Amino acid sequence: MLLTFMVFLESVLEKLPFNAAMLYLPIGWLLGPAGTGLIHIDLRAHADVLTVITRVALLLSLFTVGLKLRVKFRGKGSHLWWLPLRLGALSMLITVPLLAISMTFLFNLPFAVAMLLSAILAPTDPVLASDVQVKNVDDPDQLRFSLSGEGGLNDGSAFPFVILALILLGVTDEITQVDHFGWFVLWGVASGIGCGALFGWAMSRLVLFARQRFGLALGMEEFMAIGIIMLSYGVAELVNGIGFLSVFAAGLAMRQVESASSGDKPAGELIAAAEGSGKSAAAVHPEQAPVYLTETVLGFNQQLEHFAEFFMVLLMGILLSEFGISGEGVLIAGLLFFVVRPIAVGIGLLGSDTETSHRWLIAWFGIRGVGSLYYLCFVLQFWHDRLNVRIAQDVLTVLALSVLLHGISSAPLMHLYWRKRVKSGAKPES
Repeated sequence: MLLTFMVFLESVLEKLPFNAAMLYLPIGWLLGPAGTGLIHIDLRAHADVLTVITRVALLLSLFTVGLKLRVKFRGKGSHLWWLPLRLGALSMLITVPLLAISMTFLFNLPFAVAMLLSAILAPTDPVLASDVQVKNVDDPDQLRFSLSGEGGLNDGSAFPFVILALILLGVTDEITQVDHFGWFVLWGVASGIGCGALFGWAMSRLVLFARQRFGLALGMEEFMAIGIIMLSYGVAELVNGIGFLSVFAAGLAMRQVESASSGDKPAGELIAAAEGSGKSAAAVHPEQAPVYLTETVLGFNQQLEHFAEFFMVLLMGILLSEFGISGEGVLIAGLLFFVVRPIAVGIGLLGSDTETSHRWLIAWFGIRGVGSLYYLCFVLQFWHDRLNVRIAQDVLTVLALSVLLHGISSAPLMHLYWRKRVKSGAKPES
């Protein structure tokens, strides 16, 4: 019923100053124990199943984000890559310890527990941040590009902090038995990115070669999208790489193949030509085939992302209904949104040419969501302690406040931001 209802509500939501997630959350709460009691989910008992479900949603979104970033690593516009790298690495290195130390003193949490809670809350979200992500691949706005790239990177860069916190807590499961933590991190990052880049590039080249040379492998782009995600993530995990970075890198590699094949021609121009040629002709055309393939995969993934957002925020609402809102979680949200995040972004962007208004918007749009929900479920598989109820309650409270506060503010703030850009000579946003 809810899915059917959303068909009619979508056009209405576009005119309102809030996003769909703000509707899904209270519906989930009403379905849970504090509402109608129709759905009851024991988070701790079913953490393993919920980890798989949230991981799938996150992987779909990470691949989608990678496909949206068309800026080349070299040449025109390549300087834009420094911003998400700074945010995804340097700002993450500041956020986790700063938030952990603050919570240790303010809320009397053991440092290892505070570190775990901080690591869970540190990644920004690629699923719920669609309102502030790249819209037009041909016009990579600095603000949108920075937030999109950060969301793609820091779900993976948070993983070592989560493992480190579990080690400090004395969790002895095989997943935390790391002899040399530094090598574990370096290998995880390098092999994760390497696997994703390899499989994204190789599969894209293989399909394009088969189409352009022999007219084979036509259609079924949906299978290709899911196949690349599963292959890059699975192989990365097999070699102890960070799978989230692998899937993001696979999306980037696929887009880089398209960008290199298309030269400096805008994707929109090539897509329009492909639509005029017809699907069959565009799929094998030397110039149109790469962009046709990439955009078809992107379109499919974006549809899946809508489903992921729906079910993940609904799940958040149900779990929040189960655990209740935490006063401590409200204070942590305020500390994270208004103190720690601005400091981490400010330091991370020191020396860059980012405008002051852009820095404030980047600092504010550190949206928390499915990434944190995944890490919460992941942690509860291994960490069995009386404090895990308190941690779950705090995490869910912060996520709910992020959905509400960022959901209310994203549309009006981005509208004002874009009006300023248009006045300065930018093209109107599509």
